[in-house]
Amino acid sequence: MKASYPLVLLWLIQPLVAYASGLIDETDGMLDMSENLSNSYGFLPVPVVITEPAIGYGGGLFGLFLHDTADSESAKNRKGGKSIPPAVTAFGGGTTQNGTWFVGGGHRHTWNNDSIRYLAAVGYADVNIDIYSGDIAAFEHGKGISTQTKGYGGMQKLLFRVADTPFFVGGSQFYANMEVSAENAIVNRVFKQVLGDKSATSGVGLLMEYDTTDNFFYPHNGLSATAEYQFYSSFLGGDYRYDMLTLDGKYFQPLGTEFTLVLAGNYQSLSNHERHLPPMARPYIKLRGISQYRYQGDYVSTVQTQLEWQMTPRWVLQGFVGAGSASKEADDLFTQTEVAYGGGFRYLIARKFGLHTGIDVAFSGSEQAVYFNVGAGL
Repeated sequence: MKASYPLVLLWLIQPLVAYASGLIDETDGMLDMSENLSNSYGFLPVPVVITEPAIGYGGGLFGLFLHDTADSESAKNRKGGKSIPPAVTAFGGGTTQNGTWFVGGGHRHTWNNDSIRYLAAVGYADVNIDIYSGDIAAFEHGKGISTQTKGYGGMQKLLFRVADTPFFVGGSQFYANMEVSAENAIVNRVFKQVLGDKSATSGVGLLMEYDTTDNFFYPHNGLSATAEYQFYSSFLGGDYRYDMLTLDGKYFQPLGTEFTLVLAGNYQSLSNHERHLPPMARPYIKLRGISQYRYQGDYVSTVQTQLEWQMTPRWVLQGFVGAGSASKEADDLFTQTEVAYGGGFRYLIARKFGLHTGIDVAFSGSEQAVYFNVGAGL
């Protein structure tokens, strides 16, 4: 019995340690990292537990830093009572059982009462993944080709609010330098002949956004819609010529005081492209429960719905279902459809910022996966 005293003592003093560290919200006595994140040295550790079927099991860690700015310190300083999010910085990395690993970071900032928005991200990755579609004959039999893509890249987006409206206009830039190889010796030789030892992808885009959501991290009301047209060209320092159109929308509708219905849709099209492109350049169905790059095409569309139940002020349960299609021709979209579904929970980890974190479990066909998410997960 004496051996258990230290454990009992530790259990008894844990709440005191949490209070002393500022990790307990005095309003409800629950774990909350708002004060910690408000400090210049405070951050939210986000575990990366990877169960993505495309790259296998793995893990990592990202640090999420929130920086109060002159705009964000006023919690309700825009018309309609919308809070302005703090500047956000995140960096970290991870690895999986099939040898995939990655490191990277990003930063989001707003200025002038949320009239200017800026987002940037950079990283390096060594990704081992099966690709099922492309421009060489080996892909035509519907079997996955084991590929390795390694290299570095980055992107940035800059948006300006139009007067005092929810509309934003701006531009984007993307650059990646990569080396692609295949496990199969014959396919690998084809890759080298077609793509070379190394290749670069570089593009710029025009961007429009409409945003009336009430919270950046976990909205409960409003509409977020974006339209982006990107031009990739050798003129910009890349080795490939193609255009990419992306339309994305999320609508959040409260159903009483406890439920929120979310509707989401995404459409991507690849056009004006050369005969050969890197395997990962084509858009793909991106849904929880479906392997990334499992279903690719020149045209890809997904639709999702999610129902959120605010069980308590801190805890949210959510269920979701989505469908997606990928095809070579726009007219063939949804002639063949992939469906994914699942559920999860969210915990309000930082009440001051409306920041939620939690876990989703998703299924599709013969696949299943677990996702650790910050935000809604859509």
